[in-house]
Amino acid sequence: MIRTVIATAITAVAIASAAVPASANDIFIDQTGFGNEVGGSQAGWNNVFGTKQTGWWNKAISQQFGANNTSAIGQEGNNNTGDVWQDGWNNQAGVGQFGDNHNAVLTQDGNGNIAAGVQVGDGCNANVVQHGSGNVSAFVQACP
Repeated sequence: MIRTVIATAITAVAIASAAVPASANDIFIDQTGFGNEVGGSQAGWNNVFGTKQTGWWNKAISQQFGANNTSAIGQEGNNNTGDVWQDGWNNQAGVGQFGDNHNAVLTQDGNGNIAAGVQVGDGCNANVVQHGSGNVSAFVQACP
């Protein structure tokens, strides 16, 4: 009887620990305003996505595949869109948008890439694509 109880307990612990990954993914969302949206997906482990949106009708999207990827999207204003797509390991991407009607797309396909940008004003557009490993890109735009 005691053997059965111990075997059952060990099996239950093994199943429970297998159901929860050792290094889960994280997402952090802070929104103030109206009609703001956040979406995306995470597959892998240790991926982190954080967004802060203040204003109306802003959209933040992050797709992360792999491990140890970090993306951040900050938006203050109205009708801004930030989109980060990461496939690989140890990529970092972030964009800050201040004003209205900005669009930024950051795509990373590889390992150890860094992309960062800031857009200020009204109606800026940016599209950064990184393939391979160890790429570094930065941009700053001021639009009327």
